[in-house]
Amino acid sequence: MSINLSCQSAAGQRSSGGISVIFLAVSAFLIVTTEFIIVGMLPGLARDLGISVSAAGQLVTLFAFTVMLAGPFLTAMVSHFERKRLFVSILALFAISNAIAALAPNIWVLGIGRFIPALALPVFWGTASETAGQLAGSKRASKAIAQVYMGIAAAMVLGIPLGTLIADALGWRGTFWTLAALSLLMAILLGFFMPTMAKPEKMSALAQAQILKDPFFRGNIILSVVVFTAMFTAYTYLADILETMAGVPSAQVGWWLMGFGLFGLIGNWLGGNMVERGPVMATGVATMVLAGGMIAATAFSSSHILLIPALAAWGIANTALYPICQIRVMKAASHAQALAGTLNVSMANAGIGLGALIGGAVIQRWSLSNLGYVAAAIALMAILISVHVARLKPHIAT
Repeated sequence: MSINLSCQSAAGQRSSGGISVIFLAVSAFLIVTTEFIIVGMLPGLARDLGISVSAAGQLVTLFAFTVMLAGPFLTAMVSHFERKRLFVSILALFAISNAIAALAPNIWVLGIGRFIPALALPVFWGTASETAGQLAGSKRASKAIAQVYMGIAAAMVLGIPLGTLIADALGWRGTFWTLAALSLLMAILLGFFMPTMAKPEKMSALAQAQILKDPFFRGNIILSVVVFTAMFTAYTYLADILETMAGVPSAQVGWWLMGFGLFGLIGNWLGGNMVERGPVMATGVATMVLAGGMIAATAFSSSHILLIPALAAWGIANTALYPICQIRVMKAASHAQALAGTLNVSMANAGIGLGALIGGAVIQRWSLSNLGYVAAAIALMAILISVHVARLKPHIAT
């Protein structure tokens, strides 16, 4: 009898864990969508608030730099918190911040609505993958972690384009209200279905930070910054590129972004396979394709027939670089891989913010038509850095 009860209890825990992993994946989808949704709404949002597109683009910089600066510190502070309460709190915070953004009368209040979730995002990414593996059990850990990371690809494929379409139908405020409602729903569902977990042991931050002494690890971190700078110098303003340079009607921009994201699904699969053959090499190859796609999209923007394959190459490389960079940095760490993953998210956001700044400056000083070429030049710089980083590999601490 006790054996049967034990089996039923174990089965119940697996079922509860599986549902919780799905809810974490959906939460990842909402969190990544909240971060990048501004990209698809920049033209309309700028018009509504009476500001320039480049000024509105600095909301991307604000979010990214907040993640960069707060990420490692806040993640270390809450690393020992019970996971269920932590995730429910994060989703509730996203619901509140999206509501603030929806009500914002000006860019300053909207900035507050973007600053608050930027504090919580790195905490989520620093703990969600590890928690998913624990919920699923050792035999299903890899699959569970992959499900959570699929939230990134899903956000790129569906979240941002659908948000753009909702913004076209209901206004950009309607998009933020939708995100607020869905974030609140996920907080409630996690509260009901996620099991209470044992509190993790608090590890010395100084012990974890020893990975920063390794030149190979530092090189990989720097490489992530430059790669993401290249990506977001142009991607931040993709909606404006489609409207202004390619002449795509604003009502159709969301569909074009969805196509960009669908090609990104191929990139997500390719990136996961390429990185196993060599993380640094995979970064160089994907970044080379990224540069070619951005140059071609700029050169052929007036021809939709030629623009589609250019955007396909750009989208594949863009999304492939997410898992490639994350896995590359974590593999470069001799220990403290959770901290390594959080540092990569923070440094990637440094690149995202820097890219948005550079892109805005290019638009103001030269023109939108030069954006793809500048972004490609930064990508080529990343390729050169990847060659140097590869030479540092023998110096990994053992």
